[in-house]
Amino acid sequence: MNAHIVSFHWARPDLLIVLAIIVVMGALLTLYRLHKTDAIVHLLSNAQSKKKLLLNYSYSIKVIKSALFVLSILFLCIALLRPQWNEIESPIPHEGRDVLIALDISRSMLAQDVSPNRLEYAKEKIRKLLKRLKSERVGLMLFSGSTFLQCPLTEDKSAFLMFLNSVDVETISSGTTAFDQAIKEAIAVFEKMPERKSKLLIIFTDGEDFSSNLASIKKRAASIGLHIITVGVGTAQGAPIPLYDAQGKQNGHQLDAKNNVVISRMNEGILHRLAEDTGGLFVPISSDDGDIKAMNRFISSFEKERLADRQVKRYQEQYAWPLLISFFSLLIEWLL
Repeated sequence: MNAHIVSFHWARPDLLIVLAIIVVMGALLTLYRLHKTDAIVHLLSNAQSKKKLLLNYSYSIKVIKSALFVLSILFLCIALLRPQWNEIESPIPHEGRDVLIALDISRSMLAQDVSPNRLEYAKEKIRKLLKRLKSERVGLMLFSGSTFLQCPLTEDKSAFLMFLNSVDVETISSGTTAFDQAIKEAIAVFEKMPERKSKLLIIFTDGEDFSSNLASIKKRAASIGLHIITVGVGTAQGAPIPLYDAQGKQNGHQLDAKNNVVISRMNEGILHRLAEDTGGLFVPISSDDGDIKAMNRFISSFEKERLADRQVKRYQEQYAWPLLISFFSLLIEWLL
């Protein structure tokens, strides 16, 4: 545990206005009671026959008792605000799973058979999945013909989203898609952590693949216990692949060697086999959150493992001090 950091904090600042009103009302009522009592005393003191009734009356004591009563209310309200100081850092044991997310950035991901296009649709699904992965470390890989690790495994979801949001049309690669390169990069990441039991890779892609070594890479993935979830982005009907100029404006569609418009279709077969061969799961992307729930259930079926301890900052509760002052103020008021 680290050394104390001098600081001050209110745990319930939302109660400040209400408690301030209570203190002010208590003070006003106490002053009113004091004033009425003093008025009655003056009235009685004018009658000579009743002076003996006021022999033990002391206005100063009455003022002190009233002040002590208001003071007790004040410090009781301060205690209810829960003052805290001495911020400390404490290590909290943390368990979770490591999940690598690979996003296809080949040109076919610009097809618009899902709105606005496959790439943006996949990014939105990743954001929704991230909200459900509460304790997992996540990493982001981008791949087409080659692969690069955009965001290493991290618990910082904000950092992950920053990298994800930076992926746009300008990031799109003109190359073809190669699953073997993405899986190879994931294997390299997990081989640095041989003690990890749960190794999970989620591939968001339309399934167009031009791998040269996929069969052997799948065997290698299975041998190290890498489970692959494949998420099919797009439809079986497919859509043309739009082309954009340097200013980001669409200027036609991709053509084949015979000048026919290329129609890109989601290849369910290869994605299903890839998931099956690695003990994973194939999930066709859906218009609702059924795909997200299916992925989350599958990920949750794996055992959580000990991750690096989180350093959590917290303040020490100090409400006992104002509560003690309030108690002694009432006690002295009562004894007087």
